[in-house]
Amino acid sequence: MFPLHIAPLAACLLLTPVSASAEQQIDPFKFFEGQTENSATVKVVLKKPYRSRTVGRGRIEADGILTMVQTVTDEGKAPHERRWRVRKLGPGRYTAAMSDAVGPVTITKVGNRYRFAFTAKGKLAVEQWLTPLPGGTSANTSVKVRKMGVVIATTEGVIRKVPGK
Repeated sequence: MFPLHIAPLAACLLLTPVSASAEQQIDPFKFFEGQTENSATVKVVLKKPYRSRTVGRGRIEADGILTMVQTVTDEGKAPHERRWRVRKLGPGRYTAAMSDAVGPVTITKVGNRYRFAFTAKGKLAVEQWLTPLPGGTSANTSVKVRKMGVVIATTEGVIRKVPGK
């Protein structure tokens, strides 16, 4: 089975409030200091949908890179760990190394949303869109996983910052 749970949490790296002014925008790295949670439903072609839950703990290193360790629990499977290192390239552009990806993850701000694109093990093309919700503490995520151009799985979920953790 391929790692479909990758994308839901990938997306949560860049939350900015939809209606906020530039001065009120949340620093996307600060959002991930402490704990975040993601709940999603994964649908794979010809299989029964299942629930996925991810809990992340992030910190900003002295060099400005965001590091995050996530515990991923897919329904019916043992939990596993995923690791991230995210670096800002410029306004609205980021690059990341993620343990479940083959090669870099590209992250681009498009309007008020963020697009994550990467290749997962098994030559799977993953595209995720993150849409921040009002208040800047949660976001909807929508993921499509393609194999040879054909959508073989989708994920829909909500990512939220856990206050005080």
